[in-house]
Amino acid sequence: MRPILLKGHERSITVVKYNYDGDLLFTASKDHVPSMWRAENGERIGTFNGHKGTIWDLDVDRFSARLLTASADASVNLWNCETGEILHTFKHHGPVRGVAWAEGGNMFASINDPFVDHNAQISVYDAPIDATVTGYSYSDLPRLEIDLPKQSDGRVVKPTNIAWLNLNEALFVTFDNGAIRLYDPVTGEEMEEIFPHEKKINRVSFNRDKTLFITSSADFTAKLFDVVDLYHLKTYKTDRPVNDAVISETKDHILLGGGQEAMSVTTTSGKVGKFETRFFHLVYEEEFGTVKGHFGPINALAINPNGLSYASGAEDGYVRLHFFDKSYLDMKDPVPEALQEGEEEEEEEEEEEEEEEEEKSGYDDDDDDMEEVRKQ
Repeated sequence: MRPILLKGHERSITVVKYNYDGDLLFTASKDHVPSMWRAENGERIGTFNGHKGTIWDLDVDRFSARLLTASADASVNLWNCETGEILHTFKHHGPVRGVAWAEGGNMFASINDPFVDHNAQISVYDAPIDATVTGYSYSDLPRLEIDLPKQSDGRVVKPTNIAWLNLNEALFVTFDNGAIRLYDPVTGEEMEEIFPHEKKINRVSFNRDKTLFITSSADFTAKLFDVVDLYHLKTYKTDRPVNDAVISETKDHILLGGGQEAMSVTTTSGKVGKFETRFFHLVYEEEFGTVKGHFGPINALAINPNGLSYASGAEDGYVRLHFFDKSYLDMKDPVPEALQEGEEEEEEEEEEEEEEEEEKSGYDDDDDDMEEVRKQ
């Protein structure tokens, strides 16, 4: 696998994302300056200068014409991708953690943390796709604001990611208590809530058709779900916090990235910290490979829509652009052999015998306990 090292950021990477066509790569970090790269060779095309805080998230529209960036300076900037100029700055009440374009590119949603007297909020803003042509003046007031107050026990729950479901039917929001909620984008009412994880959901990724999504959590697992009914399909277990996971568009594979917590990275070597990208089979939940290279926890992953390459960004401040070998692209996943009728019957008999032995051993233990009680 041939990696290209992209040295364009001074601090740890927070997000990497391909555009819809897969020919551009957008990256952001804690150094306030997002960058745009050519995906085929890692050449940096330009930077977007204007923020004064960490860039936590970004999203580019369908035609790679406009870019949204969510920053800790309590603002979302709307950029012209071709010129790098700021079209508008949308002010928020607290650090902005996530941003996402709606289908059609005429509006977007954002999430921000609580700050001083303001609760955490979900906001929806208008941003017409033909605004530059028609002379539309952007409004600082959102068309919808959803307040996220403290829980009944007084605990503050912060949103971590936001996305739109197909046809803009719902706003999909994850939280740091392991919850996922769906909100109506018109009325702001909560439609559904599930708790797939015990700890913070670090990142959520959808496949291209938005029929599947995978969550990455600090509870050492990543989970695959059906978008339609939020049905849990698969669980990918690791021995470290999972910071990001992506679904391959061309193979039944899942890529996981994570590692030891950043605060204790300096006390361990690269091997001990386990900072590699891990490859799992989507159906069988089995890990079949790893790709090393980073010297800190992987914070962000993105796989090219054409399935030929992927990008990873880590706490070490580097983005690594990996191009898959021909051996991987030609690899066929092993299919478990179907059991014959006789083999199935034998397996069932063995399971029954094991259950009987367990039951007998349980009764023997109880009898021994009774005898000890009688002796006492």
